[in-house]
Amino acid sequence: MDRNHVTEEDEGKAVVDSVGQKIGMVTEVKDGTAYVDADLGLTDSVRSKLGWGSADEDDYMLDENRIHTITDDEVRLKDSF
Repeated sequence: MDRNHVTEEDEGKAVVDSVGQKIGMVTEVKDGTAYVDADLGLTDSVRSKLGWGSADEDDYMLDENRIHTITDDEVRLKDSF
């Protein structure tokens, strides 16, 4: 069953944009918030849209309101993430 809120079971899942392109991986879920290790090739414009800082940060907080759905394999973001 698809959902849009994260749990600890989502750790290790790929984070993808609305067309399925991988942008990172969930490294930790803490207090209902996912933390993502961004792919090295993630552009600054995508980082900016997500409210993420510079590429030298370890993990980025993913706002739950940006999540469209979570499946067994991935966390998919909304079109306008």
